[in-house]
This record gives sequence, C-alpha cells and structure tokens, in this order.
Amino acid sequence: MSQQKIRVRFAPSPTGPLHIGGVRTALFNYLFAKKQGGTFILRIEDTDSTRFVPGAEAYINEALQWLGLTVDEGVQEGGAYGPYKQSERKAIYKEYANRLVADGWAYYAFDTPEELEAIRSAYEAEKKTFAYDIQTRNTLNNSLNLSADEVQARMDSGEPYVIRFKMPENYEVTADDLIRGQVTFNTSTLDDKVLYKSADELPTYHLANIVDDHLMEISHVIRGEEWLPSLPLHVMMYKAFGWSDSMPAFAHLPLILKPSGKGKLSKRDGDKEGFPVFPLAYTSPAGELASGYRESGYFPEAVNNLLAFLGWNPGTEQELFSLTELTEAFSLERVNKAGARFDPEKAKWFNHQYLVQKSEAELAADFRPLLKEKGVAVETEKVEVIVGLVKERVSFVSELWEQTFFFFEAPTGYDEKVAKKRWKGEVPAFMKELADFFEQSAAWDATELKEKASDLINARGIGFGNVMNALRLALTGGAFGPDLFTIAELLGREETVKRVQMAIERLDL
Repeated sequence: MSQQKIRVRFAPSPTGPLHIGGVRTALFNYLFAKKQGGTFILRIEDTDSTRFVPGAEAYINEALQWLGLTVDEGVQEGGAYGPYKQSERKAIYKEYANRLVADGWAYYAFDTPEELEAIRSAYEAEKKTFAYDIQTRNTLNNSLNLSADEVQARMDSGEPYVIRFKMPENYEVTADDLIRGQVTFNTSTLDDKVLYKSADELPTYHLANIVDDHLMEISHVIRGEEWLPSLPLHVMMYKAFGWSDSMPAFAHLPLILKPSGKGKLSKRDGDKEGFPVFPLAYTSPAGELASGYRESGYFPEAVNNLLAFLGWNPGTEQELFSLTELTEAFSLERVNKAGARFDPEKAKWFNHQYLVQKSEAELAADFRPLLKEKGVAVETEKVEVIVGLVKERVSFVSELWEQTFFFFEAPTGYDEKVAKKRWKGEVPAFMKELADFFEQSAAWDATELKEKASDLINARGIGFGNVMNALRLALTGGAFGPDLFTIAELLGREETVKRVQMAIERLDL
C-alpha cells in the first residue's frame, strides 16, 4: 500500500458527550495527519440507532472546534468521499454484507434474541459460556444448516435476520501494530460477529468500519486500546474482501487510567474527585449535568497539551507545546504501550502555565465578564495592571476575583486571626497617624509612598513588618495581595485613607 497519501479519521458515535479519551484519539489523529500534510476526517458512526442522543453530533463538532482541531472532511465540511455519516450510507453496507455471504465468508442467521438467550441460560446452568462460533454455528438457525430455498423463503417473508462473519478454524492472524509491534491471534478463540441486521437495515460497527475505511482510502487507523480485540476480525475482513494489500496501518493508543493508576478513567472518577472528563459541559436528556474543561476555565491549548502527554512524550525536557509545536514533534514511535495515569493537578499546572503566558490585555478581556457580573465598572487599563500583578498566583481566570476583589470594593470584614495577631500594641494608634500621612502626601506613587512611609515608621520606632501587616489588613481585609504600596497607588489616595479610617473604627472597638 502506498503511504504517500496520509488519510486518518476520527469516528465517534453520537451517543453522548465526548470523553477525553476520545478527544485524545482525535488529537493524535490530527497531529499525525498534519505533520505529514495529510487529511483529518471526521466520520460520524451513528449505526446504533438505539443509543443515538440528540445534540451529540453538534457537541462533537463544537468540542473539536474549541480545541482547534480543524476537520478537513466531514459532515459539515463535505469532501469527495462522503457521505460522512454512516446512517446515510445504508445501501453501501448491505451490498458488501451480501458480497461476503456470496463469497462464503459470511452467512445468514435467523436465531431470535429469545432463542439465543435460552441457549445462554442453558450453558450458564452447566457453568459454561456460550459463543456463536465454529463450535456451535452448525447446530443453530442459520443458512449453514438450512437449504437455499428455505433461506430465500424466510427472507422473502420478511423474517428478521442478521449476517454473521464466518470465522475460519484454527487460523493464525498476524498484524503489525505501530505502537505494540507484531500481534498474533488464533481464530479458534474468536466468535462469529454480527455484521448486518435486517431489522433496521444497518450494519454493526465492524462492517461499517471496514467498508468505510476502505472506500475513504484511510491510510492509518489510530484508535483506543479497547479496539485491539477487534483487530483480528478486521484483518480477516480485509482478507475476505480481497483488500489486504490496501489495508490501513493500525495503532492502538494506551488507556487513560484513573488518578490512582488502577482502571480506566470514567465520569464517576471525575464526579468523585471534582475534575471534568469531558471537553465541554453536557446536559443529558434526563437533565443530568456533567462539567466540561471549557466551562471549568481551562484554555484549549492547556487541554491539548495535557492530552498529548497522556501516552506520548517528546523525548526532551520540554513540557509546554503549542498545537503547531505538538504537530512538529509528534510521532507514533514515541507513544507508549502502557496506560497513562491521569493527574488532575497536572491539568491545573498546564492551565496555570498558559494563563501566565497570556498578555494582560487577553486576561483582562477574559476577566471582564466576571467583573460585569459583580457589578464592577472600571477602565480597561486598570484591569490590565491588576491582573498583571496577580496572574502568577492563579490557575484559572475565575480565581482572579478572589485575588483582586479588594481593588474594586472595600472589605466588608476582616480576618479575625490576622486582626488578633497584627492589630495590637502601638499599631492601632499609629494607623491614625499613617492615615494622616497618606492624606497629606504630595505625590501618589508606590515607590515614593513606600520610602516616605518607611521613614515615618522608623522615626516612630515601630516594627515595619507589624505596620505593613496591619495596613494590608485595612486595605484587603486579610493577609494577602500583591505589593502593598502598589495596592495603595491603584486604590488612590481617597480610597486608601477611607479604608484605613474604616479599619480603625471597626477594629478599635
């Protein structure tokens, strides 16, 4: 197979929100394609009509757009290999399913769900497990045991049937996985999977997947480790169709594990430990709300960076990568086989790094909606200065208010522990003198204020640290905030004096 034309696909099912494991699969496909000038395709695999969730497809598109993973071909984008939604390709699948039957690679099965359940129950009673395979298929209700006339009569009467793949006996299936190396399976351990169902005239994942990958000329299938057990069936289907020479290369990505490292990461883990497992917030048809990275305040570049490091490493000390840099550095050779443990604290760390890198203007723009919500009207230039003072202290834009509220509104109370420790001795009396000093200061500049205030404090023989902690309490309500005289400069003379006097009145009681 020529590898010149790189074509990869991300093929989610619209059955609910997109788990970050799926997002990572999309990211790795995108990076692989873009590095080699290839095509990134979004295919919607909606053949399971019983699990279809309205709005899920729009959610998938919105999530990819938010992350900057631009789709080259898809339902919205179009392309020469469409339709890109499997429910719109029904006639194609039936043709290929019948072709497998005609070539002896598949057969019609008329067993009802009730009949199969009865057989399973009988097996379980004998402490055995039932499989529809080479050991059992010749005793069941299918075209291998019925005459051609009876099969045709049943189909003509509208009796429901499925088409099952006829797995050969004791055949070694070998495939090269780009991450795991050569893997081998024996067909004796495999059952005869359903490929097509007449009831809804839709294929199962296995048939649709193979046919679409072939017709869309997919060069590489990069998907999660959970699909590895399906690999031998898919390889056999390529053989059955006579497409072995054009079969795509396969790469199965490692699982994303719980923070404990034990087991696959799930929504329940996020709910329990307070972190998102979906890119965007999602409300289920039943009204259940699940948090998303976007709504939790994460930047898309931080999420991309986080997901890239779940299973891949660049082989260098570099940890922060733009999407362009990830594209240049990415290779499947550096993807690990072992599962990748998800670390919520590392996720916050990535977001902090990107927040700090943002300009004051960008952060001020992001912070403005929250200020508006709080009823704060303030000039943009001042907001930019303020966020620049505190951005090193936060990981999310939403945390800026907690670090800056005192710039916009006077404290309504004072930290009791700080007041007890700092507002005592000679300090309360001196604060009145300090208020007068501020009121009479000729200039209102942080550097000069600090210098003159220091001279005054030293002249009175009071500990500088004691006074500064008390002043911070008066201006902010606690023991936090950036440089104290910068706070005073930004508050302005009138507000600074007012807050010191207010603290005197309230704390001297």
